[in-house]
Amino acid sequence: MIRTIATALAITLASALPAFAEPVKFAVTDMEGLEALQQEFGAFQTALEEATGLDIELFPVSSRTTAVEAMKSGQVDLVLTGPAEYVIMKELDEPKIVVAWQRPDYFAQIAVLANGPIRSIEDLKGKKVAFGSIGSTSQHLGPAQALADFNLKYATDYEPVIISRNIAAEALIRGDIAAIGLNFGYLNSVREAFPDVAFSVVARGRDLPNDILVARKDISDDVLVKVRDAFAKNGNELMKAILTGEDNQKFKGGFFLTDVKDSDYDYVRSMYRTIGIETLTDFVN
Repeated sequence: MIRTIATALAITLASALPAFAEPVKFAVTDMEGLEALQQEFGAFQTALEEATGLDIELFPVSSRTTAVEAMKSGQVDLVLTGPAEYVIMKELDEPKIVVAWQRPDYFAQIAVLANGPIRSIEDLKGKKVAFGSIGSTSQHLGPAQALADFNLKYATDYEPVIISRNIAAEALIRGDIAAIGLNFGYLNSVREAFPDVAFSVVARGRDLPNDILVARKDISDDVLVKVRDAFAKNGNELMKAILTGEDNQKFKGGFFLTDVKDSDYDYVRSMYRTIGIETLTDFVN
């Protein structure tokens, strides 16, 4: 009798307590290894937990493809990624948009030597133009689109070559290439690396679409609303936490934007078409 009462009481207490909530796992596509992820996003992890009341767990991924597979299998719930990666993810897994992470002065440029032979876009016809990491929004796709916006067709009116930016700067100084496609921040770093060389810009693209936080398509509505509301109501605190990371300084001065639509990334889709990619079902390597 006593055992029966004790058992019934235990069942009653168990049913009255909330079920143990699984942690919400957060990944970043351009950052490998848990140590780097913790260093850059550890403070943000704590701030997001406080703002949402959720248990947030940092989840390292080795590549963009791994991030998609992790979302599909339910291993990861939230993924921060770039605009070029997002449009591929959208085709592969239909993730839900949470919030955009604005990067001020995020635009592509075509840089040349200020005292060199290239004075206009027309002068680049038949010449070599270097781009950075292949498939990068601001180092490859964006600069190629900036040239296309000025009617220079990719791989037809000029020869595209893929070279890292510092090596490309050295090649530009030697005269091996005519121009470099890169973003505003990277051009500043090139100028710092080569202080005795004058560079100028002959083409500038429009501001690029923002980095974006997405959620797996079957995430619970409760978690999605809590996370989205946290960015809307506690954006300043979350941004302050983000900026404790050295690599995250690219977001300094930016905002979290909650009014985001998939169509905002159609400009990125046009960039892929510019370099000859019509089907967005795989990442460019």
